[in-house]
Amino acid sequence: MISDFLTAFGVVFLAELPDKTMFATLLLATRFSRKSAVWSGVTSAYVFHVIVATLLGGLLARLPENPVRYAVGVMFVLAGAYLAWDSWRKEEEVGQATTETPRSWRSVFAVSVATVGLAEFADITQLATASLAATRDTPWAVGIGAASALALVSGLAVLVGGTLSRRLNLKVIQRVAGLFFVLIGVATFI
Repeated sequence: MISDFLTAFGVVFLAELPDKTMFATLLLATRFSRKSAVWSGVTSAYVFHVIVATLLGGLLARLPENPVRYAVGVMFVLAGAYLAWDSWRKEEEVGQATTETPRSWRSVFAVSVATVGLAEFADITQLATASLAATRDTPWAVGIGAASALALVSGLAVLVGGTLSRRLNLKVIQRVAGLFFVLIGVATFI
């Protein structure tokens, strides 16, 4: 049981560190001031995917790879284009007397769940969790190990994103994030 937990934790933690959803989490944390909502939303999406992976085991690996990959690519390109557009739109409105109302905790949570929920579908960490759950004695320990690793990675990404947003110009971060999202989307197609 402990062996299954530690194996899943180690494999998923190392696989998620350089993953697109970890970067998406970092960018969400630079975009929104409600860090707890970002972390909670991202972690909720991860937990959902871990539950699906644990329950479905090897069946998940049989999904058609290309349609899933294209859907994720389109989502990242659209999100990146929106981020970039939004940063320039705000720059044009600087002279106006309007004040932007901050997003509610619930709306930041929902954006975070949707972003990572779509991007994580059939991701390498989900497939690794499914494979481990299908081949280990205690699939629930695999699920807990994978979910713990993903929660830790998302927490680290939120902390780094929060630090970046305090030290750098938010418009620059938003434009770089938009470009990064578009590049991830294009790379997903290739």
